[in-house]
Amino acid sequence: MPKHQFTCDAVPQYVPQQSDPEVGQYVFAYTITVRNTGEVAAQLVSRHWEIEDAQGQTQVVDGLGVVGQQPLLQPGEAFRYTSSAALRTPMGIMSGHYFCVGVDGVRFEAPVPPFVLRADGAGLVH
Repeated sequence: MPKHQFTCDAVPQYVPQQSDPEVGQYVFAYTITVRNTGEVAAQLVSRHWEIEDAQGQTQVVDGLGVVGQQPLLQPGEAFRYTSSAALRTPMGIMSGHYFCVGVDGVRFEAPVPPFVLRADGAGLVH
């Protein structure tokens, strides 16, 4: 087992009540579970997202923490949160990573595998 490792899973969902297809607004919620699968406690410090719509337009989102928090996870612990993204098309793809720091000062990235955003409700996860 690696000393420093977070694994991430995403579950996307289309939010029709916040969307307006007539003006090209499709809102998606996504729930991320971040789990410390390493041997050292570590803190999630920042995030980097790339959100691409079906026309190839990409939004890049960088920021501190997630949903206003920078969770410190002990080995085996998990943190789950839900956030959202808006696209101009009914389908897109999202991927990114978290920048993390172990309590021993070691810095590492935790990738979030790409996941599909689909307004038809399929919510496929790769």
